[in-house]
Amino acid sequence: SRAWRSTAPPGGRSLAEPAAGGRILVVLAHPYPRASRACAALAREAAAMASLEIRSLYERYPDFDVDVAAEQAALAAAGLVVWLHPMHWYGVPGLLKHWMDAVLVRGWAFGTGGDALAGKDCLWAVTTGGDERAFSEGGRHGRPFADFVAPVERTARFCGMGWLAPFAVH
Repeated sequence: SRAWRSTAPPGGRSLAEPAAGGRILVVLAHPYPRASRACAALAREAAAMASLEIRSLYERYPDFDVDVAAEQAALAAAGLVVWLHPMHWYGVPGLLKHWMDAVLVRGWAFGTGGDALAGKDCLWAVTTGGDERAFSEGGRHGRPFADFVAPVERTARFCGMGWLAPFAVH
């Protein structure tokens, strides 16, 4: 069954209270979109929303040659950034990690002069490929889902973004 869970860590806000206005940018990173059920359904639902842009990284950059200027321009125009992807080895898929390394750079996203994302909100929408029970002490992964949030949350916060409570689809 499709279950949405908001797992707000301390200091996380809900989508109902975004920090900045503007467009919604969905950065979709599914390495096997034809095999996707949950991410594809979320992307279809999101596509129907006004003031929203979906940038499918694996469609745009199958060779991993990310257009940094284009991605930074899309981020700059957004008030809310959504990172939508399936969980891969307890983190983000390879192209999204590469995208983060290439796009979220010192002097633009963080560090001296790096305030392009400051004040924008970030929502992590992740599909886990398992049920909720799998993300428990006695479950397949041996830890609660909340234990896997920190790297993505810290990336957003390091860039000065407001962290919204993640949405996990189990």
